[in-house]
Amino acid sequence: MNTTANKITVLRIILVPVFMVLLYLDLPYWALAVYIIACVSDFVDGRIARKYNQVTDFGKFMDPLADKMLVLAAMCYFVEVGLIPGWVVALVLLREFGVSGLRLLAVEQGIVIAAAWSGKIKTGVTMIALGVLILAGQPWFLAADVVAIVCWVLILITTLYSGIEYFAKNIGVFKHCS
Repeated sequence: MNTTANKITVLRIILVPVFMVLLYLDLPYWALAVYIIACVSDFVDGRIARKYNQVTDFGKFMDPLADKMLVLAAMCYFVEVGLIPGWVVALVLLREFGVSGLRLLAVEQGIVIAAAWSGKIKTGVTMIALGVLILAGQPWFLAADVVAIVCWVLILITTLYSGIEYFAKNIGVFKHCS
């Protein structure tokens, strides 16, 4: 865990409760700043890990988990304030658990399922949309309801597409299950 990339991943995990506290204290601009730092650190730690050969088992496990912590914490908040329907978060959770389960089955068979581009696009779209929702929750924001719908529809479409793609490309994993 002593690599720079892993330290950045741990920092991102630490930033999640900071982000949430700032949201609940109604400090949206500070929350947005912390959220942006956390999102950018996701990109930075991956680049550092690949460029400086710092790819570790810890990083492979914790980096996507850190992303899920940040995104799902934000989504739960937006459900609470009425900007995202709860069923959208449920579908996102189903996709996340499904893909994680698929990866576990694959690992038991000695197969590594690499991150697909659709998953990377899903993560990017989701992170940007949630950042927009932080602003859309402000009283001065015009058409917040419309923007919120556009954001969660984009999240839903990219989430479902990438989940379907993971399962379609890796259906063979289930043939070897007993």
